[in-house]
Amino acid sequence: MKTPHTRDHWESLASGLNVRTQAFIDGKYVDAASGKSFDCLSPIDGRSLGRVAECEGEDIERAVRAARRSFDTGMWSQATPAQRKRVLLRFAELIDAHAEELALLESLDMGKPVGDALSVDVAASVRCMAWTGEALDKIYGEVAPTGPGELGLVTREPLGVVGAIVPWNFPLLMATWKLAPALAMGNSVVLKPSEKSPLSAIRLAEIAMQAGIPAGVFNVVPGFGKGAGEPLALHMDVDGLVFTGSTAVGKHLLQCAGRSNLKRAYMECGGKSPNIVFADAHDLGKAAAAAASGIFYNQGEVCTAASRLLVEASIKEEFVALVVEAGRRMQPLHPFEANAPMGAMVDEGQTRRVLDYIDKGVAEGARLVLGGQRVEPVAGGCYIQPTVFDDVAHDHTISREEIFGPVLAVIGFDSEAQALAIANDTEYGLAAGLWTADLSRAHRVARNLRAGSVWVNYWDGGDMTAPFGGYKQSGNGRDKSLHAFDKYTEMKATWINLEA
Repeated sequence: MKTPHTRDHWESLASGLNVRTQAFIDGKYVDAASGKSFDCLSPIDGRSLGRVAECEGEDIERAVRAARRSFDTGMWSQATPAQRKRVLLRFAELIDAHAEELALLESLDMGKPVGDALSVDVAASVRCMAWTGEALDKIYGEVAPTGPGELGLVTREPLGVVGAIVPWNFPLLMATWKLAPALAMGNSVVLKPSEKSPLSAIRLAEIAMQAGIPAGVFNVVPGFGKGAGEPLALHMDVDGLVFTGSTAVGKHLLQCAGRSNLKRAYMECGGKSPNIVFADAHDLGKAAAAAASGIFYNQGEVCTAASRLLVEASIKEEFVALVVEAGRRMQPLHPFEANAPMGAMVDEGQTRRVLDYIDKGVAEGARLVLGGQRVEPVAGGCYIQPTVFDDVAHDHTISREEIFGPVLAVIGFDSEAQALAIANDTEYGLAAGLWTADLSRAHRVARNLRAGSVWVNYWDGGDMTAPFGGYKQSGNGRDKSLHAFDKYTEMKATWINLEA
């Protein structure tokens, strides 16, 4: 295991960092057509990282036009699978070669510990791009069963121009989850990163060109939702729209798809994931540590965060004490500190939002047993303590709504049936977990949980081979795995009369 870099190492690297802040359209860095820009503030300490191009409708038009032209020329869309594979594998290698730079951009821009950005975000982005590159020439068409006078073919073709709108909590990784399969299938892409964390996506575009992605095939248009995201979603020449973010925005983007050209639209949205601990769990200490990291990792800014902890009544007091003990060890630090368990919230607005939810938890009668306060390990930064509420009622606001912060709601239950009823009584269905030594119960409960990912005796399992997405209002479509390719292709049936 590598020794983590020191804070001095990251400070030194940051001092010489060249931060790209322009849009990337048709193979070039360009200013917004209007000349507008917005200040990109680091939540670590509040300092400005630069002024980022504020793209709007005219910039979206330029980017879509470049993407359409690149698609229609066939320079990428008609390249052989073997050719596209070579480029994507090279792309993965270059992301890896720039790993420290990209991790630093992630940390500076959205506040996460730089060690996590390096070992998780960038490493998983490399894995995603490489795995997808390796998989793309293993996607076969079909030959339909026919009589001797016909030949029936079922083939996949690229959608065309794909608009991708990605969130601020895992900026590089979420971009890669969309970009890799879209490019693998031969599409051209217009990526709109979050205005809260655009820097790694802007840099990624330049790396893509170095890998051999032709000009116009990958474009990045930073900006705000109304100014850039909505024009992209409404554009009549965008064939597919993919999104990760809140359920409210996902619903709006689906409406935009319907109001425009009925573009294919896939939304990966929010969650309020239940983590169920039965009294017969193998190791309560291990389960408690996982419960704490499941909600406090990445400052709780995770769509699959284990935000609802359901604990069997007979062990609840003991188990909550173990979770609180684990949570106390996860206090936020400067994100450049080696092994920092938590960093900064993404910005001042999100910090205030989470603190408002904590106030609601207290006002509605939940029992605050850990944290609940804003802290300042770095002057001018956005930091919140790991927070645990016990004795939460199922109808409390902090039990129902997605907080997207380090706030855990603990709910007791008396039976398996009651645990399932509470777990499934939510508008979301992204992820769920359970802890038990009973194999039959593990299968039974997993089968009955209404969630796209279910983890048994740990939290946040899976890799690139497993599809990721949700039930209900957590969205539609799937990222990762071979199933992701479905979002970026049209399926064509071709029938040939052999007797003509």
